Amino acid sequence: MRNKHVVLKEYFGFGGFRSGQEEVIDALLDGRDAVGIMPTGAGKSLCFQIPSLLFEGVSLVVSPLISLMKDQVSALRQSGVAAAFLNSTLTFPQMKTVLRNARAGKYTLLYVAPERLATEDFMEFARDASIPFVAVDEAHCVSQWGQDFRPSYLKIGEFIHSLPLRPVLGAFTATATPQVRDDIVQLLNLRAPHVVTTGFDRKNLYFEVQSPKSKPAALKDFLRSRSEKSGIVYCLTRKTVDEVCEKLRDAGYSATRYHAGLTQEERRENQDRFQADDARIMVATNAFGMGIDKSNVAYVLHYNMPKNMESYYQEAGRAGRDGSPAECVLFYGGQDVLTNQFFIEKERENEELDEETLKKVRESERNRLRKMVAYCHTTDCLRAAILTYFGDESPAACGHCSNCLRDFEQEDITIPAQKILSCVLRMEERYGVSLLIGTLRGSKSERVLKLGLDELSTYGIMKDESERSLRAKIDFLLARGYITITDDEFPVVKTTQAAKGVLFRGEKLMMPVAKEEPKPLVAESKKPSMLMEPSDLELFDKLRALRKEIASAQGVPAFVVFADATLRDMCEKLPQTPDELLQVSGVGYAKREKYGAAFLELLREHAAASASMK
Repeated sequence: MRNKHVVLKEYFGFGGFRSGQEEVIDALLDGRDAVGIMPTGAGKSLCFQIPSLLFEGVSLVVSPLISLMKDQVSALRQSGVAAAFLNSTLTFPQMKTVLRNARAGKYTLLYVAPERLATEDFMEFARDASIPFVAVDEAHCVSQWGQDFRPSYLKIGEFIHSLPLRPVLGAFTATATPQVRDDIVQLLNLRAPHVVTTGFDRKNLYFEVQSPKSKPAALKDFLRSRSEKSGIVYCLTRKTVDEVCEKLRDAGYSATRYHAGLTQEERRENQDRFQADDARIMVATNAFGMGIDKSNVAYVLHYNMPKNMESYYQEAGRAGRDGSPAECVLFYGGQDVLTNQFFIEKERENEELDEETLKKVRESERNRLRKMVAYCHTTDCLRAAILTYFGDESPAACGHCSNCLRDFEQEDITIPAQKILSCVLRMEERYGVSLLIGTLRGSKSERVLKLGLDELSTYGIMKDESERSLRAKIDFLLARGYITITDDEFPVVKTTQAAKGVLFRGEKLMMPVAKEEPKPLVAESKKPSMLMEPSDLELFDKLRALRKEIASAQGVPAFVVFADATLRDMCEKLPQTPDELLQVSGVGYAKREKYGAAFLELLREHAAASASMK
């Protein structure tokens, strides 16, 4: 008789559940709604895939992005699961075929875009079908306070209500604050759901924030020792993506790109190249990545600061999905704040909201942006800052982020702060950061002179301060609440009540300054022992080469054949028979039948060669 443990091993090749998975699965199998809040890489997809295999009928997975559907359906089919998807990449005849097969009971899981739920042909199918279970993936998209709010998600509740029999509902996300979690429950009309939060800590990830003088130079310096590793470089704009990708290619790196300005065909080709490791580096906007299940991403580097912590943690979490050590590095610059403010004000996706709601959404986004800026300036533990943001408990120091590995000294910036704050007031709080810096440094630019800012008493009073140093102090005053930057189309700097303490009441201001950069980026002594490299690197490379050969022949991403973690376990267990191969984590019955002979042949040859050398 099939049960959750049999399904887990038979289809997915795992001998046991990860934290939180079994609890969510049990609730759903008992007919109870459930919410699973699990960080990227925690295995939340199994929480809805396993119940779907045990329910009678076709279960639906509502998913927001094409790439997510494609990858998960490919992986399921490789594991012997009958699955399909419905989204805009299919032609009309292909959609008809999928719905016809679904009516005939040929699928266990059907992935569907939220927009598709309201179409006449899908509603006709759903009214007659046996749908025991609906899983809503990336469920934070339903909340106006979430980082990826999609109005189409608000219609999921209506769709559920229209079904003849209400199915069991599951909602899943990697990032949700308590407010977003409450929205998920309310807006999806979940009934007394069992809520499981496994915690947001990913111990294999190293976090770092840099404010480099030159981002292009810093990027090349970072990549110099990582040319053979697979990674993602996120940029805020399409233009930056194109520029960075071109510079990396010119420097000899195997890089490709992804953003909404490319044709659908080019996006697909570039994503496939990255998935197959034909391109080591993916340079992309945040249009790339939601649901990408590539297991061997060794680093995620943010070339620009994202607009909120939810986006940052979700994107950074695409590194080290299989538990391997990975790096999450963020390059921060003052221009990133202005670019994100512009995006918030010009966002068009939510225009169908009424004016009052839109105003609240934008204010929420501005508040999240301020917290993201504070993260970039904190001298406290970066991991602790992330976990605290999501309401998770954390130690004061993790010992494994750039701030914990870096020495800081306190610099008295009271007098420089007074000069900056005085200049803001002399400028009548009417101008932005660039003009503030220009005035303080005595710039003779046409704009400064035309506005008469050279006549102010504060003009040139910090002429000996470098622009970089001055900007760092302004950023510090912003992060600590002594100044604010308005959210207008042309942002201006204003002082706050707190500034009066420094200006008029003798308050001292100390700013932490790093003595030097942490070296190396990932300190060997800080790596947990369970995350070390494979015991036999030569064998690991052979297994990866075989995997790539098989994946290329079948036209699927390499991880769909076996994840890196599975290949590492092969290196440890060195199976020699089909039964022994089943003991490797990630090898189920279907994959043993498909790939077992090829991998066992390689493992036996390696074992024989090793024995002959002894």
